[in-house]
Amino acid sequence: MTPAPKAVPDIVIGRLPLYLRALTYLAEEDRETTSSQELGDRLGISSAQIRKDLSHFGEFGKQGTGYSIQFLRQQLRRILHLEEEWEVALVGAGDLGQALAGYDSFVHRGFRIAVVFDRDPQKIGKTLGEFEIFDAEAMPTIVRDKGIEIAIIAVPAAEAQHVADTLIESGVRAILSYAPITLSIPSFVKIGYMDPLVHLQRMAFYLA
Repeated sequence: MTPAPKAVPDIVIGRLPLYLRALTYLAEEDRETTSSQELGDRLGISSAQIRKDLSHFGEFGKQGTGYSIQFLRQQLRRILHLEEEWEVALVGAGDLGQALAGYDSFVHRGFRIAVVFDRDPQKIGKTLGEFEIFDAEAMPTIVRDKGIEIAIIAVPAAEAQHVADTLIESGVRAILSYAPITLSIPSFVKIGYMDPLVHLQRMAFYLA
C-alpha cells in the first residue's frame, strides 16, 4: 500500500472516507453538485474544516458553485487508493466472521474478502457463504501467494497477537482488529480497532 503523505495528519485521512460516503449518498439521490456547508450539515463537521481537509490535496471546488459530486468522489477514491480492488484476508470464522463475510458493501467500496482462515478443525474445509475456510496454519503461504496486504482479525483476544504477528510476517501491512485487546504492532503497519464495548462505554459517560 502507498502510504499517506507525511504532511497530512492522520485525523484528516480518517475523515476522507466520511466525505466519500456522504458524496456517495448524494450521488444516489441524483445530485450533481454540493457544498462544504451541505457536507458539514450531513456529517456534523464544520464547512471550514472540510475545506481545510480537502486543501491538503488540491483545489476541488469553485467559490459560488461548490463541488462536482462525481469529480470529488473520483478524487477522494484516488487519494485513498480505492481505484483498484483490495483483496482482504479474514481471520476468524465465528459469528462475527460470518457477519463480515456476508457484508456486501465491501465489494462496492473497493475491498473484497479473498480468503477466510480459522483454527477450529470443525470449521476448516467447510464453507462460509461463498468462501472455503482454510486452516490458519496455511495463512503464511496463502497470504504471500495472493499478495494480500490487508487483513481483518475476528478472533478472541487471547489469539489476536499471534494472528497479527503471523499476518505481518506474511506481508500484511494494514490490519483491522475486532479483538478486544490492544496489539503490539510495528510502526510500518497500520492498525485500526473496532471494539463495540469501548464505544458503548464512551457513550454511557454522556447519559448520566
